[in-house]
Amino acid sequence: MSDMNATAPRVPKRVAAVILNSLKGGVVPRIGLPYITVGREVEIRALLTDLDLIADGGASFRFLVGRYGAGKSFLLQTIRTHAMGENFVVADADLSPERRLQGGQGQGLATYRELIRNLSTKTRPEGGALGLVLDRWVARLQDEGDDGILERARASVANLEELVHGFDFSRMLMRYLQASLEGDDEVKSCVMRWLRGEYRTKTEARTDLGCSTVITDDDWYDYIKLIAAFLTNAGYRGLLVLIDELVNLYKIPNAITRQYNYEKILTMYNDTLQGKAHHLGIIMGGTPTSIEDRRRGVFSYEALRSRLTQGRFAREDMRDMLAPIIRLHSLTYEELLVLIEKLGQIHAGYFGYENTIGDEDLVAFLKIEFSRVGADTHLTPREVIRDFIELLDIAYQNPDTDISALLRDEGAVTGTTGASAGGGDAPFAEFTI
Repeated sequence: MSDMNATAPRVPKRVAAVILNSLKGGVVPRIGLPYITVGREVEIRALLTDLDLIADGGASFRFLVGRYGAGKSFLLQTIRTHAMGENFVVADADLSPERRLQGGQGQGLATYRELIRNLSTKTRPEGGALGLVLDRWVARLQDEGDDGILERARASVANLEELVHGFDFSRMLMRYLQASLEGDDEVKSCVMRWLRGEYRTKTEARTDLGCSTVITDDDWYDYIKLIAAFLTNAGYRGLLVLIDELVNLYKIPNAITRQYNYEKILTMYNDTLQGKAHHLGIIMGGTPTSIEDRRRGVFSYEALRSRLTQGRFAREDMRDMLAPIIRLHSLTYEELLVLIEKLGQIHAGYFGYENTIGDEDLVAFLKIEFSRVGADTHLTPREVIRDFIELLDIAYQNPDTDISALLRDEGAVTGTTGASAGGGDAPFAEFTI
């Protein structure tokens, strides 16, 4: 591993700060993921195959399933970063009690607004890229000359009119184009407000735009499909929608409301697999319980359970990565070793000290982590990362501290001295009263 120290890329201080602060707080950083990505090659390869399908005009739907801290959100953000780099537009949202897929009080529309607010591209990775996408479409039309620009624009959106709500969507795009040509920023702002789903009443939209429809809680997904189909006109390869925290649907107390939300998932699933959506990919993240629980989870909706249940030939050592559900397994001991070494380099680079943590210290740290009771099945990367950054912070704030001695002391307390990774020689914790 010493070779990695010599060739490790220098991480900008701003990016390093985001990485360290986010990981210590238990959340996934929005930037800098390539510096800390390890493992997950099989899962990433499967999802990259989906991106090729989306670019070719198809659609895909996946569930990422893993326990809290297992790396679902990390993998979603990794795919998000890669997709933007490949000229896809990405929209992501976390579900919550206020944001669902369907709801009687606008919770579905709230999810749509969050997705559009987080619309991101390679040049606008932090979100808020709706105006950029529209302006890029206008610029592409203008590059072909001002003569006949309206006719070319109508031809470019003609295919959208065949989709549900496509006529009104196309009208709004044309209004935006005309306002851009005339320099009318107020109308452009109104069109963007309409596309963001911010008009509450049809009367308000009719007054500002002459449009008698607004995006609602019931039909917001139709507009996601329209946006995905439109993006190729602006020069993008497609739209990737990432929806995390499905556990918030599992927590809905009302059974009928839960079923309505699962019915929305079924609609999305059927649309993508039956070819009713184009240039659209959807990935949803959830815990095993939120998916597989037959009383409250996704599998409580029989139409989904029958479609998603794993077949009889898949095994632990032979997974079907083309199936709708991708189950995340724990990172291996070797992958965690590489990960914490990278974090040690980033921490030293950010605070400006020489990284003196040796391979033996890294191994000793992991032995301590794996010595916990039940670590083989319950230890997650989130816990390992948080503990390691805490160790680095303590060592930095106490420069006279010898990390090797600190680890030896902790190892003696937990009974891991001389233990193998996984705590094989010390399966039981010892306590002194």
